[in-house]
Order: sequence, then C-alpha cells, then structure tokens
Amino acid sequence: MRNGPAGLVVRSVTIAAAAVALSALVTGCLTPLTAPRPTPAPTPLTPVPTPASPLVGVYEPSAPGSFSQITEFSRVTGVKPRIVVYYSAWKEPFSTSFAQAAWDHDAYVLVQLQPNGVSLASIAAGGSDSYLRSFAAAVVAFDHPVILSFGHEMNGNWYSWGYGHTSPATFVAAWRHVVQVFRTAGAANVTWLWAVNSVDGASSALSSWWPGAAWVDWTGIDGYYFRPTDTFDSLFGSTIADIRAFSSAPLLIAETAVGTTTNRESQIDDLFTGVSSQRLAGVVWFDEAQHAGLYHQNWRLEDDPSALAAFAAAAGRLSNP
Repeated sequence: MRNGPAGLVVRSVTIAAAAVALSALVTGCLTPLTAPRPTPAPTPLTPVPTPASPLVGVYEPSAPGSFSQITEFSRVTGVKPRIVVYYSAWKEPFSTSFAQAAWDHDAYVLVQLQPNGVSLASIAAGGSDSYLRSFAAAVVAFDHPVILSFGHEMNGNWYSWGYGHTSPATFVAAWRHVVQVFRTAGAANVTWLWAVNSVDGASSALSSWWPGAAWVDWTGIDGYYFRPTDTFDSLFGSTIADIRAFSSAPLLIAETAVGTTTNRESQIDDLFTGVSSQRLAGVVWFDEAQHAGLYHQNWRLEDDPSALAAFAAAAGRLSNP
C-alpha cells in the first residue's frame, strides 16, 4: 500500500514534466514557421556604372512603341545593343514597358527628354513640376538604371530650346531644376547625360551651356558623317577637347551614323576606331532611313550589306579589343 500512492505521484509528476518538455519542443519547432519574417531592406537605386569598355547603342524609329526593330537590328548585325534610345516629347510619361524590354535584353534605356512646346524659363520656375514628379516617380518605380538627357543639342539653333531661341543661363537654370526635382523624388537610378552637337555643326561656345559637374553624370556628343571627307577627328576631335577642358565625366557619342557615302565602310571603321582610341563610354547608332538631303540621309544599316558587315566587324573589335 505504501508504494502504491507514492509511486503514482512520482509517475504523475514524471508524465507532467514530459508533457511540458514536449510542448516546448513542438512550440520551438513551429515558431520559425509561424513567426512573421523580417522585411528585407530594399535594394538601393543605382545609376549606370562607368563602363569598362565602350558600349554600343542604337536608336530605332519604332521606339518606344515596339522593341521589334531593335531585336531585328541585333539579329542582322550580330551586335547586342547595350544602350537603346527613345525621344520623349514634353508631357509624355516614362515608357516603363520599353525600359523593361531594354533591361530584359541587357540594355540601358536612354531617354531624350525634349522640352518642346514649353519655355525653359517656365520649367526653371517650376511650371512643369507636376509632370516631372510623375515622370520621376515612374523612373523610381522601374527600379533599374536609366540614362536621361534633357534638351540635347542646345548649342545648335534648330530646336526651340537651343541657341538663338533661349539663353545659355536659362537653359542651365532649367537643367538644374529638372535634375533637382528628380533628386528630391529619390531617383538615384538616373544617370544625367548632357549632350551637345558637334561644334563642327554648331558654333555656340559649349562652356556657356554647362550646368556644372554637380549636375551632370555623363557628357555626350551628336554628330554625323555627312560627307565622304568627314573623319572622326574632324567631326568630334575639337568637341571632345572642349568638353574635356571642363569635365572629366564619361563621354558618349550619343547620336551618330555614316551616310550613304562612297567610302561608308571605311568611315564606319574610323568611327569605332576613334571611340576606342579616345576611351569613350560608348557610341549610339541612329538607324533610321531619312531621305531629305545632306543632313537627313538614309542612315539605316539593314539596307546596305557592305555597311552591315563593316559595322559588325568594327563593333566586334570595340567589344573585344
């Protein structure tokens, strides 16, 4: 009888302790599965890094409505563009779909913001801030590097925002205001490209249009081989020297092509040789068929098998020196 009740008590205590231990074990096993997971820190937005070797880019007239012409350009040339361009009229929203297509093809989108139909003084005074904030928000949401240019070729007289239509001081004020709106919106993924026309075709002094190193990430030059006598040095040499006198930023040939000249193949080779020797950030080919005189020729490569071969060979050497 003594051993009966005492033994029962001992067994009861033992069973209870085991139950507590089992409960703790089960709870411990389940906790990692049921406890809320910590929210990962967002990936910081970053701009386009300075390329280790020159990037080859292209503009196709179907952009930004379609990526198909860029795909075809890549197929026929054997060159995979790393920069793809589209021109954005004022008040047009950021084309996220085109930018995403570019990113999916391992390319950066370069958007040429064109302040047409609006005064630069109004932009500088904040008159377009609602539009700019909306554009900036879309760029931030895209979450990948974007190259933006504003008012390109301002040193020429053919655009409403350029030489003879607005003052350099007003352009600089508008440029800085646009950049500041994007920075305030947190658009740290933007690389700001200040792109001028080659001084071979525009005489306005470049330094007067310069917003300052704090407001520009990359510089750019637009220029075309219009004549059989044009060379890389005659088109770009003086402009490169002028820009490098006040900026050490990466420099891109932001818009170029070789016309249907008698020595097109050798001029294509000369273009890429110049980009390589000057250690530029890259070169963007303007692949559009224009038929309106000397300054608007058929720049399209797909219509010229010899030019295609020359482009493929020269671009290949640029990517694989």
